[in-house]
Amino acid sequence: QVQLVESGGGLVQPGGSLRLSCAASGRLFNFYDMGWYRQPPGKQRELVASIGSGGDTNYADSVKGRFIISRDNAKTSLDLQMNSLKPEDTAVYYCRATWVKFNYWGQGTQVTVSS
Repeated sequence: QVQLVESGGGLVQPGGSLRLSCAASGRLFNFYDMGWYRQPPGKQRELVASIGSGGDTNYADSVKGRFIISRDNAKTSLDLQMNSLKPEDTAVYYCRATWVKFNYWGQGTQVTVSS
């Protein structure tokens, strides 16, 4: 069992930055593929960025060059550095952990980009 707790969301002006964190409890964190997803108001949840157990990363086209995903296996944590934020980045952001048949989600953290 893995529990995921996101933090770091909030209100930020366009062009600003936020850093989201996901604290994971449980065993074998380094085996899990990790990802950040988001769900804008009235829309479906979508992949923002992912990082595999080996450190390989993948980004949605809409965030490439602005967001950076990273993980610290020793601290069992996942981060998302978000720069040059736009109003369309407004969403609830979720952390996800997957490995073989296991699939865990955090409760989400709200990010609002508005002037």
